Amino acid sequence: MRILHTSDWHIGRTFHGVELLDDQRRALADLARLVADERVDVVVVAGDVYDRSVPGSDAVEVYDGALQAMAAAGATLVVTSGNHDSPTRLGAGSSFAAAGGLHLRTTLDAIDEPVVLSDVHGEVAVYGIPYLEPDTVRDRLGVPQARSHSEVLAAAMDRVRGHLAGSPRRSVVLAHAFVVGAVATGSERSIAVGGVETVPVDTFDGVDYVALGHLHSPQVVRETVRYSGSPLPYSFGERSHTKAVTIIDLGADGVTDIRTVELAPVRGLSSLRGTLDELLTSPQHETALEHYVEASLTDAVRPVDALRRLRTRFPRVVHVEWDRPHSADGIDYRSRVVNRSDTEIVRSFVSDVRSAPTPGETALLDLAIRAVVGEPESDHPVELTLFELDPGLTA
Repeated sequence: MRILHTSDWHIGRTFHGVELLDDQRRALADLARLVADERVDVVVVAGDVYDRSVPGSDAVEVYDGALQAMAAAGATLVVTSGNHDSPTRLGAGSSFAAAGGLHLRTTLDAIDEPVVLSDVHGEVAVYGIPYLEPDTVRDRLGVPQARSHSEVLAAAMDRVRGHLAGSPRRSVVLAHAFVVGAVATGSERSIAVGGVETVPVDTFDGVDYVALGHLHSPQVVRETVRYSGSPLPYSFGERSHTKAVTIIDLGADGVTDIRTVELAPVRGLSSLRGTLDELLTSPQHETALEHYVEASLTDAVRPVDALRRLRTRFPRVVHVEWDRPHSADGIDYRSRVVNRSDTEIVRSFVSDVRSAPTPGETALLDLAIRAVVGEPESDHPVELTLFELDPGLTA
């Protein structure tokens, strides 16, 4: 039996405010073609199908299209819910869906009710453990004292092992969790609400393969305990990651082969740094023209309308920040202000957030500071003309 392990589709997610549905549709279509090319028997999806508990109609359409394409490629599907999904909504119609080859495992009651599939070597039991929030499931799992994900997942796996003891066969478990030894990418939502979020890998002892979801980069926690990662990058921290799925072959006695299959990127991510003019003209940035782009500007003065101007070259620039060359010199705030007058501190602030104040603006700042802190007026009060406040004005 050949199994394809994927997870964390996050259908409906945005990237810095940009809709990703078209990219997700393309990524899942590529995944369906891989299912056909590799002659996959079973696709397992380990949670976070959607990015929110109430997905939009367009997101549901993308999900439905992906399921149809994978089923048409000849695969049975087993899907569990993650911390982003609504178990009730995702699991709706599960009894009827199973008749068409889509097996939804989103409830506690189904943890020890595996999807039983067969090949030439006999039966394979696929157990689906949905995301478990300790506060809401501990009593039903018989561990009322549980406060952590480790404790409730241990109770869930006890059910799995108990069922296997009564019906021994090859087995696969789907789970949505943060397993000790794995590394987050930064685009995952924390699942620490209700207790400690990490789970020891030993929790999953006793089964042939564990298909994990939640973390977005492919990772091997133990040879047969793995994260497939998400099919698309969901943060600039993932720009160097290679997205992939895992393909597992089961023989008569369990796993015979595990492969990581890289996915072709739908659209690249680029982090660019330089002055606005450099980013707009330098040929070294040609490869980023169709990427999602974040730009860090190093101009001495904050550029005006930088985002609009950058989009004339990079249509998908999604984030721009101004990072003045001296702003990262490592000097802390206390060191910056020690032995400096109020006027010097305020002038420095204006320079940092905009540009150096003009002489007229500096005089106004002096007057304002005196008014606030009660410093004595000069023996020669400052009198300002409109021309002094703005040299661009004519008398």
